[in-house]
Amino acid sequence: MTDATFRHNVDRERFEVLADGHVIGKAAYKAYDDGGSPQRIFYHTVINEEFGGQGLAGRLADVALDETVSEGLGIVPVCPFIKKFLTKHSEYAANVTAPTLAHLEYLNAALVPAARA
Repeated sequence: MTDATFRHNVDRERFEVLADGHVIGKAAYKAYDDGGSPQRIFYHTVINEEFGGQGLAGRLADVALDETVSEGLGIVPVCPFIKKFLTKHSEYAANVTAPTLAHLEYLNAALVPAARA
């Protein structure tokens, strides 16, 4: 698929891949800043099944990680796809921080609906 487009949807904290104006995949993150250096915790990447096998997830990861690095933010890979992608793309290594308990607790709190409390 050559007509896919990519965008950063800041309001929804995700990078998206679109076909014919429709979102067909995303790399979701949560912004994290513990007072040190700001980071993006990538926690979920998905491409709609009918668009699988076309390399879109890899292209989406490149777009998401390139923009994250260009903004001076660190990459915290929680998502299995992003973790695996990073093992094959050492150019991002200097910007990667392994997830810590603090990252995981923050992510869990951010993703759990407030009504559950």
